[in-house]
Amino acid sequence: MELSKRLTAVADLVTADSKIADIGTDHAYIPIWLVQKGRIPFAIAMDVNVGPLERAQIHVKQNCLEEQIELRLSNGFESLKPGEVDAAVIAGMGGGLLIRILQEGMDIVCTLKECILQPQSEIEKVRAFLLEEGFLFVREDMVEEEGKFYPMMKVIPPGQPNNRSEKCIKTWNETELRYGKLLLEERNQVLYDFLLREIRIKRGILSSLENNGSERAGQRRDEIRKELAYAQKGVAYYAL
Repeated sequence: MELSKRLTAVADLVTADSKIADIGTDHAYIPIWLVQKGRIPFAIAMDVNVGPLERAQIHVKQNCLEEQIELRLSNGFESLKPGEVDAAVIAGMGGGLLIRILQEGMDIVCTLKECILQPQSEIEKVRAFLLEEGFLFVREDMVEEEGKFYPMMKVIPPGQPNNRSEKCIKTWNETELRYGKLLLEERNQVLYDFLLREIRIKRGILSSLENNGSERAGQRRDEIRKELAYAQKGVAYYAL
């Protein structure tokens, strides 16, 4: 099985030999790929909806992986017991929903060695939530696929022996929350391309609004200038 560029990058963040729970598994592509590659020995593919779980079951059977991939109908972590897996993957859903799933399943989450997260929206809000809750960021990545940019992260839940971080949101400035402190510090090329695109787009919008004297246009200019300033601050990391 071949994965999309986005899903491959997510799967690559999973620590080898981990037992994983794929929350919101949809087609179960990530667990199937990881097991086929010999990266993990076992996975629980979980989804809140029957339809996606049925599709996942078909794909698992087609690949003869019934012994290594278990399927469960579950609202987030609801059907998972402590100690069943080492890690959780939550990819391809909105940031608000991802946060809610983590909040509601925190008792289970804190028993995991790691979480691999790929929110589709509200990335800054997700990062702030994780930092406030005491998750330790150990790796961030970002890929571009068909003109869209996808950031993702590997974090260690609070309470784990190898997570000695305090709640450290204050150590991340606004630019780092927006774009990812680890991505900026490693001068990630995909993020750099994204920032340059953002700067180009924002400047184009400002140019189109230049001769518009309406109050609404003025408010829009202020918003765009603020966003442009953050993107320029992000690019400044690459000059250090």
